[in-house]
Amino acid sequence: MNTTLKVAGMSCAHCVNSVEGAIKKLGAQAKVDLASGSVAVSYDEGKLGLSEIKTAIEEQGYDVV
Repeated sequence: MNTTLKVAGMSCAHCVNSVEGAIKKLGAQAKVDLASGSVAVSYDEGKLGLSEIKTAIEEQGYDVV
């Protein structure tokens, strides 16, 4: 499954690493686009839910909008 989430509060390379790293730990792939404030996520719906991905991002201190 591929989806794109809008994420508020990201502004630097540290933000990118935090979000991408948190999603990678869940077994998914992510690509942050700071310019648009979005995160493109690829994941296996059989192993992971969108709510878990959102929670992982929020635990890094960012808001999924």
